[in-house]
Amino acid sequence: MKRLLLAEDDFDFATILKQYLELHQYEVIWAENGEKALELFKDQTFDICVFDVMMPKLDGFSLAEKVIKINPEIPFVFLTARKLKEDKIIGLKLGADDYIIKPFEADELILRLQNILKRIEQKRILNGNNIIEIGSYIFDNERLTLHHKNHTQQLTEKEAALIEYLYLNHNQLLKKDQILMSVWKKDDYFSGRSMDVFISRLRKYFNSDPKISIETTRNIGLEFRIKST
Repeated sequence: MKRLLLAEDDFDFATILKQYLELHQYEVIWAENGEKALELFKDQTFDICVFDVMMPKLDGFSLAEKVIKINPEIPFVFLTARKLKEDKIIGLKLGADDYIIKPFEADELILRLQNILKRIEQKRILNGNNIIEIGSYIFDNERLTLHHKNHTQQLTEKEAALIEYLYLNHNQLLKKDQILMSVWKKDDYFSGRSMDVFISRLRKYFNSDPKISIETTRNIGLEFRIKST
């Protein structure tokens, strides 16, 4: 059972969300404001955090900054009723694993939490073993190489970082700004154009395996598909 810290000042919403998360095998510790959440985080161990952005005493962004100083590896998700792009960029720059705008379906949050925790577990495995199989390819993220049969492609650090991120999130539709903030650490026009160039390169690198593809959904993002059979 995963332990989750929920920081949310809306009592009714937090109560319902807590019950729903518990039904899906999460142990939920709820804090009604940012200060209380920080106290709990200092004293206890959690697998993931869900922070409302607008809270009394300590807002979600400030809470996240303090939490990261304590444990830089903790995954966290922001919940907010604000739809401003600037807020989303702030959240992602802080290192948030996701940013969910209210109202949302509880099932959507559950799915996103599962994907984040799965990705973290995969990354732990990846960090413990620098060599992984991607279809018929062998990717070495330490030596920065992508090997297929008799050919070895030398990668740049950015190419390797992009391959790792796409692999950890394979078979999921990823938003463009999500990829940019995770790999390029910024979301602007020039970074977007750079990403387009890198995606074109990766398509060429992986074109020898028909089970691997990078599919683009216009105006949304892309999906790194790996077919199992």
